Amino acid sequence: MFGDFDINALMAQAQQMQDDLERAQREVSAMTFTAQSGGDLVEVVLNGKGEIDALTIKPEACDPDDTETLADLIIAAYRSAKEQADTAMASAMPQIPQIPGLGG
Repeated sequence: MFGDFDINALMAQAQQMQDDLERAQREVSAMTFTAQSGGDLVEVVLNGKGEIDALTIKPEACDPDDTETLADLIIAAYRSAKEQADTAMASAMPQIPQIPGLGG
């Protein structure tokens, strides 16, 4: 032991954090996140890993003379859904506990 420092308590807290992290990852990976852009012209559905599961583009979004706008709408919808997924993961993450004997 080093003063108030207890390695067994530290290891127990580390294991609990690992378990909590794995639980949070499982919970978020089971979620889906949906976002639209361009007044619902484009819709993106992401899984909890941030991968696109579905992309819906309404016909009126398809202007052959303006593919840049369609690309921008897809990117905007993806970024919005990804932000939702990132926020869910951040809020599901376990808090780092104060560890006695290590300052803080």
